[in-house]
Amino acid sequence: MAAHFDIFAFRAMIAPSNFEEMQEVSFMRKFTLIAAVVLVIAAVGCSSGAPPPSQNPPGPRPRTPTPVPANDEEAVQQLIVAEGEAVVQQDIDRLQGMWASDGVVTDANRTPDNPADDKTWKGWAAVRHRYVNIVFPSNPAFAEHPNIRVTLTGDSGSAIADTRIGITNLKDNDKWTFRKIDGKWRITSLTFSLAPQK
Repeated sequence: MAAHFDIFAFRAMIAPSNFEEMQEVSFMRKFTLIAAVVLVIAAVGCSSGAPPPSQNPPGPRPRTPTPVPANDEEAVQQLIVAEGEAVVQQDIDRLQGMWASDGVVTDANRTPDNPADDKTWKGWAAVRHRYVNIVFPSNPAFAEHPNIRVTLTGDSGSAIADTRIGITNLKDNDKWTFRKIDGKWRITSLTFSLAPQK
């Protein structure tokens, strides 16, 4: 006679015999299920390779230590370099310390022989407005003025420089003027976009 397997009889043999045993089995099943879900979540979280989200916003970009200039020409060159750094760092207070209160910024619109299409910002309040509302939102990764040529006469001076900011890379694009005020060089004007369109 062949053995006959009765699934219902088997379940009755392994089923808990009383209410407390049923509660214990139910608790163990729930605990096992919760533990398995927690392990899966932990495994997925650890294996994603993504760093945990940062709770702290990035700090200010580091400033380049400025060496003490050997002479006035070097001081003016350092001032131009520092202006570019302050633009990248979006440090309006540092920029204010570089400018004369009556400073002027002019966009020559790449038509240096036609002042009729120039845009001008006069005085620190207007210059500040330009930095905060036009320059900073473009968030340049670098703002450099290579090939600086400085001319000084007593307590005033000028400089011509190339421009490298964002996608702009133009030769002889910027003209700066300076004045020594209370023993420190300050920017009195910047005319940019002087390189003619080709």
